[in-house]
Parts: sequence; structure tokens; C-alpha cells
Amino acid sequence: MYSTFSPDCTKVLISSEVMATSQSCSADFVLGMDLGTTSVKVVLLEAQSNRVTDSRSFPTNSDISCTTDTHAKEQDPALIIAALDQCMDALPKDKLKKVKCIGVCGQMHGIVLWKSKSGCEWLSKDEIIRFIPKEDVSQLITWQDGRCSADFLSSLPKPDSHLSVATGFGCATIFWYMKHRPEFLSDFSDAGTIQDYMVSMLGGLEKCVMTGQNAASWGYFNTTTNQWNTQILKDAGFPVHLLPVVVESGAVAGYTSSEWYGIPAHTPVGAALGDFQCSVYSCMTDKGDAVLNMSTSAQLTFGMPAEFSPPSSPDAFCPVAYFPYLHGSYLAVAASLNGGNVMATFVRMLDSWMKEFGLEVNESRIYSQLIQSALAQPNTDLTVTSTLLGERHDPTTSASVSQISPSNLSLGHMTRAVCRGIIENLATMMPPQSLQAAGVRCIIGSGSALSCNPILQQEVERVFPFPVVYGKDVDSAVGVSMVFNDQT
Repeated sequence: MYSTFSPDCTKVLISSEVMATSQSCSADFVLGMDLGTTSVKVVLLEAQSNRVTDSRSFPTNSDISCTTDTHAKEQDPALIIAALDQCMDALPKDKLKKVKCIGVCGQMHGIVLWKSKSGCEWLSKDEIIRFIPKEDVSQLITWQDGRCSADFLSSLPKPDSHLSVATGFGCATIFWYMKHRPEFLSDFSDAGTIQDYMVSMLGGLEKCVMTGQNAASWGYFNTTTNQWNTQILKDAGFPVHLLPVVVESGAVAGYTSSEWYGIPAHTPVGAALGDFQCSVYSCMTDKGDAVLNMSTSAQLTFGMPAEFSPPSSPDAFCPVAYFPYLHGSYLAVAASLNGGNVMATFVRMLDSWMKEFGLEVNESRIYSQLIQSALAQPNTDLTVTSTLLGERHDPTTSASVSQISPSNLSLGHMTRAVCRGIIENLATMMPPQSLQAAGVRCIIGSGSALSCNPILQQEVERVFPFPVVYGKDVDSAVGVSMVFNDQT
């Protein structure tokens, strides 16, 4: 049985310098966590050596089927936190007692809403204190949400930002609810990404705190001034009271309001960062590095010079965006909506076809056979345009198959063409010539989809004329722990 636990609700917003003095010298670890689209991962980083000693990951299985709107993409925050609990339960208890600070990152753009001071309930079981979301916390509307059509987005006020607003962005989602379900918004006082919610609950914050990395991913945020477009939003009737308080990336949001899995109360909790920026931080050690990360979606990025300033207004048709990074710097990013999810859809399609013939084949076996067939087919004249999910700079684009002939209809040809299409789409968004002009000398390949798929790796090496390095510790959970370890 669980028993209700009431933590100390003293709240404070502190600067990063507090981290170095608030813990005893016996606190030797940084806890990093990544609340991703499909899984949660936590790591323990030994502070002195900057080395990961323990790592755990569990799938969230949190997707919610929406029968009323097929464009909706939502997840259950309770299941995300449950996956986090599984991770925390599996970490060494003796090391958790020595955690000196907590870093949190997660999937960007999405939004979850809650009521301040009542977003969770603290429980104690078997001497372990944890929290669960309350029923009055909304579902997480994710970055994959497609409810905001091109016509709807064009009706919104023009932002004072160098970044365009797209469907799945927090502010766009709120505008959609204002038009279609205004009563829904009246139930809440706070909003943030899922990682911001996590920080708010751990720290017992009276108001949600958000870094510029996540704020920029919501839209209507000026990264130069580090402020929301408050007046523009007010004039449009936007409920600006839902907007989080913005702090610097790398700052601390507050202290844990109680002991949590053995981590002492009053342990500093960093304001949540974006999972993408943290994955880059974990591996980009040289200004000549570019990072290609491919998991559910895909991103190709490199660091801009320190003196770079983004343009004053967005170019909705430009495939390259400039994301705020750390210490006022920016990353040039080609962020594609089409990555590992395209291969996953291909596998599900084949599985569905076989079931119609009464055949049951495990999806992992299908995936394995696709790889084997494509390895035996090193080239193909079959062309697959793999923009199955559209792109933010071109939402109307779709996938297509062309150059079909009787000789290229094998599984190997099709798999090779699908993988090639994924990589060539990225190369269209950020051509190799632009990487060369920026001084890129090496590509660091990362992400589960890329690391597990040798065909994608072959296509990367075919399309981009740079050495490609695999196997580096490219990991958002590691990156966020490194960020906050470097602050101390």
C-alpha cells in the first residue's frame, strides 16, 4: 500500500552558483534524465571523472489513441512518469544518496498543462518516496501533433522571432484550443513541456520555469531578448498567464521539495533543457564536428560562430533553423520529421500485409530480414521520396515511389531505397556543400535508428563526403548531466 507523503513546499528560484555550495563534499554524482518520445533514460554521472557509472532506460508505451481526431498525437504523463520510476528503481541506492544535482531534458515543442501546487501527489512505499501526476494534469500534446493545419497557422499573428511556428508547437496548440475547445484551457494555471512539468513537480515550484531552449521550441519567443512575445500574444487574446517564467539555459530552477528515491531533499534541480541540445553537448567536442542524430525523427546540426546572430524574422520555407544552445550561442539545424519513424512505418505496413494473408511474423524479424535483404542489394535505381510525415518547412509534402521496374521490386531494392530517401531528404535540407562552407570536417552519427541500421549508415557515407564516426556517447541524458556537472 502507498501512503500519502507531504513534502516541504518551500519554493525558491536560485542561480547556478548555489549548486557548488549547497551540497556536502560526499555528493559525488549528477543524475541526468531524458523524457523522450518513446522511452525514458536516466544516468548517473560521476562528477569528478565526468564518467557515466550507471544507466537505465525503459519504454513509456504512453501513446493515446484519439478516435475523434486522427491528427492528434497525445501521450499519458502518468505512463511517462511510471517509466521514469522503473529507471529510478533500478539505480544503485547508495549512489542516489550522493547525488549533488539533477539535470532534466526531454522531447521539445510539446505541451502539458496543470494546476499550480496540485500537479502531483507524493507517495511513500517501502521507504521510497516518489510522485504520481494527479488526474487534473492534461495529456501531453506532443511535437508530432498535427491538428494545426497550414490554413490555421497562417491565421495566427506573426511572431517576433527568427523561428517559425508549426503544428505541435506549444503556443500553436494553445491557439488551437482557444478556437476549438476554449473551456479546456480554463482548467489550468500552468503549462510546460513534459520535462518542465517534471522539474516543477520535483522542485514544488509555484510557477513553471522554462529555459530559452524549450521556449524557442514553443514559438512566439525571441531568443535575442530571451523574452516571450507577450504583447503580440495579449493582443490575440492568448492566455499569457500560462506562459512559464524563462531562465537561462544551465540555471537551476529550485530544490527537490522532499527526498526522492534516496536523493536528499533540497538537492538542486536544473531548469529543463531540450533533448536535442543535450545530445549535441554529449559529443560535439570540436568546432569542425557536425552531429547527425536519428531516432524517431532526424536532425543534422553544426555550431555557429560565437558572433552569429539569427535573422530578425522567420523564413517559413527555409529547411534550416537556428536553435539556441548555451551561453548565447546557436546551432544550425536541419530538423526533419522523417527519420526512424519512416522505417518503423514501413515495417508496420509489411506486418499488416502479412496478417491479411493470415501470417504472424514478429516485427523484429521483419526488420532483421529487411536489413539482410538490403545488405545484399548495395545499390538501386528505385527512388523513394521518404517525406512520409511532411516537413515543417513544407507540411504538404508527402512520400512517393518512382522509377519502378520489374527488376527493382525486391525487398532489398525497396529497403535500400527507403533508407536512401531518408538520408537524401536530409541532404536536401542541409546540403554537403553548406557543411563544407561552415568548416565541418567530421560527422558524428548518433541515435537508435542510425546505430541499429547499417543501411542508413551506408547511405550517410554515400551522400556526405566526410568521415563519419559512430559509437561515441551521443546521449541526451548524458549530455544534460554533463551540462550541470560543468556548472559546479
